[in-house]
Amino acid sequence: MTTKVNLGGSFTLPGTSLRLNRMGYGAMQLAGPQVWGPPRDVEAAVAVLREAVAAGVNHIDTSDFYGPHVTNQIIKQALYPYPDDLVIVTKLGARRGEDKSWIHALSRQELLDGVHDNLRNLGLDTLDVVNLRVGGVLGPAESSIEEPLTVLAECKRQGLIRHLGLSNVSPEQLAEGQKITEIVCVQNLYNLANRKDDGFVDSLAEQGIAYVPFFPLGGFTPLQASALDTAAASLQVTPMQVALGWLLQRSPNILLIPGTSSVEHLRENLAAATLQIPALMIADLDGIGRA
Repeated sequence: MTTKVNLGGSFTLPGTSLRLNRMGYGAMQLAGPQVWGPPRDVEAAVAVLREAVAAGVNHIDTSDFYGPHVTNQIIKQALYPYPDDLVIVTKLGARRGEDKSWIHALSRQELLDGVHDNLRNLGLDTLDVVNLRVGGVLGPAESSIEEPLTVLAECKRQGLIRHLGLSNVSPEQLAEGQKITEIVCVQNLYNLANRKDDGFVDSLAEQGIAYVPFFPLGGFTPLQASALDTAAASLQVTPMQVALGWLLQRSPNILLIPGTSSVEHLRENLAAATLQIPALMIADLDGIGRA
């Protein structure tokens, strides 16, 4: 039997009763190569999800454009009927081309279709949290989000969505979105080596809004990676565990969604929630983003 573990404490999404353990799970890697088609081993993917929930993970990040459809179908296969405290967070705003490309899908009909695709493939009547994904592949693109967010706010009023978040957005786009509906979380690229959102993280913490970074090891230069390796060796853990531990110590509103298709790797990721990085090492690691 899997023992529940310390997952870095918890954080309650604003205006909700959703108390999320800070270490969650990102389901993107459950699909096949290039996030396309089924995985080589569906049973292994099912095992990872069940292990995560058994260990105490109570929020899973997914999207119906992973696969497409595949990841949500595996989540349903593994976990339905869902535990009462499990929060499934999905994303809308993109679709997959037949050439496996990632294409914006922000029209009214595309968003409505996406809501119903997620509901059907997850086996739900209502989506817990939906993030509107805008911007580029790795960051915001300054444009109005009013039109697509208004569509999702309508779905929220209809009871198809409980809460809304944003992904790949700027502080200005958040402010625009907050005039339309309550925003409970922001999901952007952020890690030790990519610190452009430092001020944004702090601003969201002051507002009680969750910040969910993706790509915890993305975009490191060789010099930065070497510094991370040195810290990991000193602590006798993996570089990924240091990167995740640093994020948890960075701000109490940060929630993590590391992904993996391996039970062993999942356990390593979850163990990072108990890592205490000394203050002097934190100071050294902070310098990675300025290297």
